[in-house]
Amino acid sequence: MTHGTGSRGPVTDGRHTVVVGGGLAGVTTALALADAGVRVTLLEGRPRLGGLAFSFQRGELTVDNGQHVYLRCCTAYRWFLDRIEGAALAPLQDRLDVPVLDVARPAGRRLGRLRRDALPVPLHLGRSLATYPHLSLADRAKVGRAALALKGLDLADPALDTQDFGSWLAAHGQSRRAIEALWDLVGVATLNAVAGDASLGLAAMVFKTGLLSDPGAADIGWARVPLGDLHDRLARKALDSAGVRTEIRTRVTSVSQNGNGAWSIEVPGETIQADAVVLAVPQREAHDLLPAGALDVPERLLEIGTAPILNVHVVYDRKVLGRPFFTALGTPVQWVFDRTEASGLREGQYLALSQSAAQDEIDEPVAVLRERYLPELERLLPLTRGAEVKDFFVTRERTATFAPTPGVGRLRPGARTKASGLYLAGAWTATGWPATMESAVRSGVSAADAVLGALGRPRPRHLFEFEEAA
Repeated sequence: MTHGTGSRGPVTDGRHTVVVGGGLAGVTTALALADAGVRVTLLEGRPRLGGLAFSFQRGELTVDNGQHVYLRCCTAYRWFLDRIEGAALAPLQDRLDVPVLDVARPAGRRLGRLRRDALPVPLHLGRSLATYPHLSLADRAKVGRAALALKGLDLADPALDTQDFGSWLAAHGQSRRAIEALWDLVGVATLNAVAGDASLGLAAMVFKTGLLSDPGAADIGWARVPLGDLHDRLARKALDSAGVRTEIRTRVTSVSQNGNGAWSIEVPGETIQADAVVLAVPQREAHDLLPAGALDVPERLLEIGTAPILNVHVVYDRKVLGRPFFTALGTPVQWVFDRTEASGLREGQYLALSQSAAQDEIDEPVAVLRERYLPELERLLPLTRGAEVKDFFVTRERTATFAPTPGVGRLRPGARTKASGLYLAGAWTATGWPATMESAVRSGVSAADAVLGALGRPRPRHLFEFEEAA
């Protein structure tokens, strides 16, 4: 096992919590508890922290497994970045600006933009929608009316979770083109599902919060360094400073409660005793570790589906893209990001294509994907036509997120279980958000709050400042 030093944390009262899982949910839980004076051990089976938002080496390249972005409205993840002293490494746009290339029109390749003005909601997007070239005049008018109807939905209404977003959009006058060129452009990237497969409740949450709450809510942020620098290196440094004992390459095999109410956590070669346990692992792993009676219907965790994300990585011998990112219509390509500087590439340009809701492609051979995507990049980026492809590879996350299907809301458990001292965290728990970094951090805060309540510890005020900013 690999140990963290944990020598500079706050004074604890001796009560011990074990957090199982070192993704964003687990790291958040551990930091929050340690900040409140609780003794914490964090156990992670992989050789690194960060969960599914991580980096790896490919020759001289430092590669993120996939492109991860966040929005200004992601107040919990922004708190997390501040807590690990990483905010400057993942800055936000000054103002929302998304280039949208369409290569399907008879007139050829055409650029549009989705951007906001410094005006109150909903006027902040008015000029952008009025001049958005990828929609007809009639579609633009209907989009505005649908947005107002969406703004009027009550996110607390459980009936929203039983409906699909695509049917709701169609019922509110949205054409197939409008769904493709606007609603799915945003929704597929944030929900990891097309509108017809997504819960209206989760979709409404995304659009109301991101586009219809505050003028700057949808401004985009992304890491200008490898994700491992944030979610592993800086996270581990913060955990050590907080006094957390961090064990990597340490897989938990069982969790059980003793007769005196304490918990025993089994790892290879050791049994760890704790007053409380937080399972911050994927839903199926949580199901396998749950003791009998911890949830009324534990099988519901297995009913929460998963959805894949495919990432296509292309290294060219020269610069072919002059902006940090763009999204596309009329092509299989979804979002393209320039990762040249972050990867450490010294010559040429490295582009990462993020392909969400990739059920049809996730198992395709690399050769097939190469034949499909290189010509598409040539359609989108003329400078690629004379460039040499120095490297082409893919990364696949077959269970990247939980599937945001209608009805998933009733399957997502809260932080507390029926077993005293046992708690759940993870983007798949009942945060109200889809499976994002924001949801993961919020789940960690909820789990920490539940543990602190049970231990009678005061909540550290700074941990909940993001709720006031939301």
